[in-house]
Amino acid sequence: MDFPALALLEFSSIAAGIEAGDAMVKKAPVARIQSGTVQPGHYLVLVAGDVAAVEEAVGAGEETGRASLRDTLFLPNVHSDVVRAIAGERPSAREDALGVIETHTVASAILAADAGVKGAEVTLLQVRLADGLGGKGLVFFNGLVADVEAAVEIGTAVSQQHLLRHVVIPQLHGEMWDNVNSYGRFGQHFNWEAA
Repeated sequence: MDFPALALLEFSSIAAGIEAGDAMVKKAPVARIQSGTVQPGHYLVLVAGDVAAVEEAVGAGEETGRASLRDTLFLPNVHSDVVRAIAGERPSAREDALGVIETHTVASAILAADAGVKGAEVTLLQVRLADGLGGKGLVFFNGLVADVEAAVEIGTAVSQQHLLRHVVIPQLHGEMWDNVNSYGRFGQHFNWEAA
């Protein structure tokens, strides 16, 4: 499902996040809201819909939860691949290089993914958000080396404030590819229960 706009607010307080999410949907008729806890005890509120409604909802959320707001994101023309990646879709295309952007916040990872996929001829493989990552965000791009380098450069430029690390790996080994392009939790390889 595609939306013209997407926004995410990331809170250090669960109570503040719930209050802000409520204020957001009371303020504007967004098409969709998803919210919940993520590690390490943060709260995310994601809204999508028409640009004006999403922008109005963000304003209400920022005002209500300002003291606990860790990071915020507003994408008035979100790329459809970002929406699909957040929803968990994982394309199986495999090309020359893998680009990885690791951020301290979820919002900055989504911002990096959107900028990178809009600015370079790459496939957005995954956007992983907080759970199992200690609150971090991860973005995976795939494509020709030069294109992946461009996407990573663009993505890191917009997420600089919350950037942890980035790499471009040419010719990722096949076995490593299988591991990276799975759901990423180490215990899944051994059928461990999610913690």
